[in-house]
Amino acid sequence: MTMKKLHAWLAAALALSAAAPAVAQDAAASYPSQPIKLMVPWPAGGGVDTTARILSDLLGQRLGQPLVIDNRGGAGGNIGTELAARQKPDGYNLLMSSISPNAVNVSLYGKLGFDPVKDFEPVIYVSAVPNILVVPGDSPFKTVKDVIDAARANPGKLNYASGGVGSSQHLAAVQFSSAAKIEIVHVPYKGTAPAEADVAAGHVSLMLDTTTCLPFIASGKMRALAVASKVRNPALPDVPTFDEVGLPGVYASSWYGLSAPAGTPRAIIDKLNAAANEVLKSPEMHKRMLAFGAEIGGGTPEDYGRFMASETKRYAEIVRISGAKLD
Repeated sequence: MTMKKLHAWLAAALALSAAAPAVAQDAAASYPSQPIKLMVPWPAGGGVDTTARILSDLLGQRLGQPLVIDNRGGAGGNIGTELAARQKPDGYNLLMSSISPNAVNVSLYGKLGFDPVKDFEPVIYVSAVPNILVVPGDSPFKTVKDVIDAARANPGKLNYASGGVGSSQHLAAVQFSSAAKIEIVHVPYKGTAPAEADVAAGHVSLMLDTTTCLPFIASGKMRALAVASKVRNPALPDVPTFDEVGLPGVYASSWYGLSAPAGTPRAIIDKLNAAANEVLKSPEMHKRMLAFGAEIGGGTPEDYGRFMASETKRYAEIVRISGAKLD
């Protein structure tokens, strides 16, 4: 290559590199100009899916383009999350991130097909639903102390249900039993619904369920004894926190957020974050989310990133204590 051609090539390269930020800026300015796909790595009907549908409806109105839900369940959220990580980072592919695939599974599974930190850009923390200590409606246990006293008097006699090994209910119960220094037997089910049915029927002693149990509580088929959050839940204002009953630090919630594939332009991340914050502050969002006991989130992408990092570290220890491992 002659010197003249080299200079020409360098000039062209510099022109392209200078134009790249402008092109990205123009793309962000016109974003979104088409429907956005929102990957939900769980089947329809669960907490993640319900939250995603509420958010997508209101956020789509705010952005002027629909958010189209794509349910890809399986392997504790891993299948859909891995697929989301491989999508084009252009702002038109988003992930409804959640506690299992984005914080717990890195400790629970031997190998993941994605890196929950490196493969995603955090957008915003959306909401959380706390786990609730429930017993059958006709249970003799009226307080958390009743449960602890019975467990200590009869080690290994009480049992608890969960939606499966490594589920939020399982790991919440591990926190409770560890804090209370009691021994209770884990009865894992293939999903939350059959676990709830057996608790309501009195076949299992207790469960650290999510807010899907609210209808059972309202009907009297379950009794709520404590919530695993830092403040009382608006849906159960008369039910104390574990802090209040003398078991500080038992915090367990199924939380949800919005993430994008790594490399998504920061200008687009910021635009999504600003729109989502507006939605989360809206009366309509509060009305719809509080109906099933959800705590509303918000904040910056950095806030959500720090939260996921802290939860990943915290659950690494909880999974270790539980002894749970999945391949």
